[in-house]
Amino acid sequence: MDGLAHGAWMDDDMVGALRAALDVGYDRAFAMPGSFYLSEDLLEIERAQLFGREWVCVGRADEIPEPGDYMTYDILGEPVVAVRGEDGAIRALSNVCRHRAMPILEGKGRARRMVCPYHAWTYDTQGQLIGAPQLQGRADFDKRACRLPEFRCEVWQGFVFVTLDPNTPPLAPRLAPLDAIVRNYHLEGMKTRYVTYEVWKTNWKSLIENFMEGYHLSPLHKETLHPINPTSLCRHFPDGDAHFGYFVGFAPDMARERKGHPDLSDEEIDTCVMFAVPPNLVVGGASDYSSFLCIEPLTTNRCRVRLGLFFHGDDWTEEQIERAIRLFHETMEEDKLVLDQLARGLGSRHYTPGPLAPAAYEGCVLDLHRYVARRLLGLLEGLRERA
Repeated sequence: MDGLAHGAWMDDDMVGALRAALDVGYDRAFAMPGSFYLSEDLLEIERAQLFGREWVCVGRADEIPEPGDYMTYDILGEPVVAVRGEDGAIRALSNVCRHRAMPILEGKGRARRMVCPYHAWTYDTQGQLIGAPQLQGRADFDKRACRLPEFRCEVWQGFVFVTLDPNTPPLAPRLAPLDAIVRNYHLEGMKTRYVTYEVWKTNWKSLIENFMEGYHLSPLHKETLHPINPTSLCRHFPDGDAHFGYFVGFAPDMARERKGHPDLSDEEIDTCVMFAVPPNLVVGGASDYSSFLCIEPLTTNRCRVRLGLFFHGDDWTEEQIERAIRLFHETMEEDKLVLDQLARGLGSRHYTPGPLAPAAYEGCVLDLHRYVARRLLGLLEGLRERA
């Protein structure tokens, strides 16, 4: 990174805005300048320092319930497979064959033995090589000493997290405050019934900001979300080192089935918990069913998104599930259109960041800025001084 001639640290407005985000209160916060989203150099740093070192969510544990079940995910171009072993544990393994670098598995499925499609090298669900055709006579190769590299993996509230950095602190202790908020929803017991992939034409931070603020719920989603979760019922809760979020209530005049875990209070049943575990997971948690996005930056204005819905209980009809999927996509399409246009506006030479709405409505936007500042500001300032 020292070799970058015109890095993100040269943008005094952006570095100054990040510094201000750490110092101001929610009632004095401002939006970020366009370079926060459009700087190629900043994206390179984010990919290395955030996505390359933090815990990245790759999906839900219930998507791979049986031994041999797997799901694949790319982290910064690194092919990873999360697979449930014969012992019931979920492991995150390199999804690259030790022979000639062929990715072994694609998508989701079940394979009690992982067989490379190129030359049929075969691994068990713990990554141990158990078959290498025609190499029995190689005295300099011991297949017992050959295995797929394993990455650290944690399961929290039913979400599977992987980190590429062996020195990253454990995730669960850092999420203890959030765990206390969502515990009664028992997200870990919900069943994932819908998952899809999309590519969105927006910056990864713009997508997180959009998902994590309620200011736009009523004006943008007039027919979809405003009748369900209006902006006026939003409440921010304190952020932590590895999470932030807000509550939004259900409209009191909205007819809805009161599904949910018996541990939930009436207030919790009538409240959604919107939370983020950056850099890549955002969740809309509710008593009946919840949504999640796993976000992977591709360029400054493109990201790959894994979208899913998971439901409490087994008594859901196909019609009810389809209705939930339809509402989910209607709101996502409304967001997608706005974020596509936002990317154009952020590039305007005449854009001056405006003040953020009160914490109840845009507090999580400042929380994201603070998250980035806590992890990157010292590096950016040091690079700027040496430039």
